[in-house]
Amino acid sequence: MTREGGLTAESLPDLETGELELRGRIMPASNATFLGDIEGVQVVYKPVSGERPLWDFPDGTLADRERAAYLLSEATGWNVVPETWLRDGPHGPGMVQRWQEPDPDQVAVTLVREGDVPAGWRHVFDGIDGQDQPVSLIHEDTEPLRRMAVFDILVNNADRKGGHVLEMTDGHRYGVDHGVTFHAEHKLRTVLWGWLGEALTAEELAGVERVRTAVCGHLGDALADHLTDFEIDALHRRCVRLGERAVLPAPRGEWPAIPWPPF
Repeated sequence: MTREGGLTAESLPDLETGELELRGRIMPASNATFLGDIEGVQVVYKPVSGERPLWDFPDGTLADRERAAYLLSEATGWNVVPETWLRDGPHGPGMVQRWQEPDPDQVAVTLVREGDVPAGWRHVFDGIDGQDQPVSLIHEDTEPLRRMAVFDILVNNADRKGGHVLEMTDGHRYGVDHGVTFHAEHKLRTVLWGWLGEALTAEELAGVERVRTAVCGHLGDALADHLTDFEIDALHRRCVRLGERAVLPAPRGEWPAIPWPPF
């Protein structure tokens, strides 16, 4: 049987056990991040040994949370997170993620002159840039990005920067860098606030329900290898709350609503 690109099942690369060769380090990054290659497939490799300890995420590893975010992405059916798995590498065990090359001619989150928001974009907040000029942070008003905003609510993403959105040529949007997710306490920090207060669409509600159902079954079992029971229970409560309220929430609590820097 042939697969994509004319490959047979026997000739497909073994991404879980094939040799991982490093091609370079990705800079800047707060934790050790490498560009690698597994039998011709480009990947990102983040070894656990290169993680900086975080006082507010004391349980597990960032790599585990990245894998958990991928598993939840698969449960939504929206393909928000590129294929992500855990395996050994040159610097020990870590997260490995299939590389996605963004389109350099597209942008999903950006800064414009204050108030100069074009059609098809959503306003997030106003501020002052590095040259002391008034600017507005905006993001595109598209279905793939809005689904990412819903995904971030479910995983309780504490670090959705503009640079963590990959703009693909076909219009798809991937989210990456999910090492600070799934905290049991509310820690949502994101640049994707442009839809706050709006009702969820039927498909968004269906995606939330798919996750809620899966958490009580196969997804919950898989997440147990990466998260604490308390964090999985909190995820289930977020699913129930979002499904019942059926609106994209506004920021709440004392936790900053926007990651810094936002890109």
